[in-house]
Amino acid sequence: MMASFSIRVIPKSKTRSVSRRGDALVVRVQNAPEKGKANNEAIKALAEYLGVASSRLTLVSGKGSRLKRVRFD
Repeated sequence: MMASFSIRVIPKSKTRSVSRRGDALVVRVQNAPEKGKANNEAIKALAEYLGVASSRLTLVSGKGSRLKRVRFD
């Protein structure tokens, strides 16, 4: 089963969390958006939230943006 959904990443937050806002998930991460660190932390946080391995999530678009598209395999 493959599905994709939108996330909004907020870097440099005090705590790491995942919440819903409309049709998108908001992922707050502690890392700064440098060299993909915030993206990697966002994928890990999202995987924990969904209860799946992070290897099942793929960042499809938005690598340099706060708005991203993630695919779940």
